[in-house]
Amino acid sequence: TLAVSASALSFVPKDLAKAAQAGAVAAAIAGGVAAPAFAGDVGAGEQVFNANCAACHAGGQNVIMPEKTLEKEALESYLAGGRNEKAVITQVTNGKNAMPAFGGRLSDEDIANVATYVITTSEAGWDE
Repeated sequence: TLAVSASALSFVPKDLAKAAQAGAVAAAIAGGVAAPAFAGDVGAGEQVFNANCAACHAGGQNVIMPEKTLEKEALESYLAGGRNEKAVITQVTNGKNAMPAFGGRLSDEDIANVATYVITTSEAGWDE
């Protein structure tokens, strides 16, 4: 027969709970870092960008305000709300300064796709 005291098992549930919690936290961190969830389609966004945005923003640049490019660092500095899809969607939809609003010209899906393309390409680098 197997004889086990209650005190010998009393530490196991706590340790298992700590291990499970640590594993869940690690998985959440790894999942969040490894694969960000994007709302749009990068390929479709590239097509929308080339047809509607490239005249001013070819290669991630800005022919009107040269310091406000679509490069990662510039988006982090100049884009209201920071470098994320929601902020790009807001700016593309409503326009700002010299940039016209595209909310009446492009569908919500097209705007989400171009936002995904801009954020993804700014991360990878526009020169690629």
